[in-house]
Amino acid sequence: MDKIGEFEVVHSYTRAQAIEDGVLVDLTQLAREAGFRWPLAVTQGVWAVVSPSPALKREGQSCLGRAWDLLNVLRAELRSVSGREVAFAPYFLSESGKAPRPVAMRAVSGPGDGGEPVITVMMPGED
Repeated sequence: MDKIGEFEVVHSYTRAQAIEDGVLVDLTQLAREAGFRWPLAVTQGVWAVVSPSPALKREGQSCLGRAWDLLNVLRAELRSVSGREVAFAPYFLSESGKAPRPVAMRAVSGPGDGGEPVITVMMPGED
């Protein structure tokens, strides 16, 4: 077993395992295209918002477009703040025929599995 200080690590769950298990959805490639330099993943809660319903798909909504919107709103917000965490609220259609509404989210930067900087986007209350 590994030790951290005087404590033995009984179990650890890595970011890579969370991505492999589907707990996190890796958007690193799209994030790089949007100008991010660090790996970026979203929680299942955020992915549920990004994934349009069948009705919204019929109106032209797509995962790719909605993910792109999320990343661009986050990138704009990051330009105006500093720190390890930022709250932001991209607008999304949630129902066919209704106006888009802001969806509160937060992005947290921290160390990845190897200590490298990474970004995780999550819903309020998710950790």
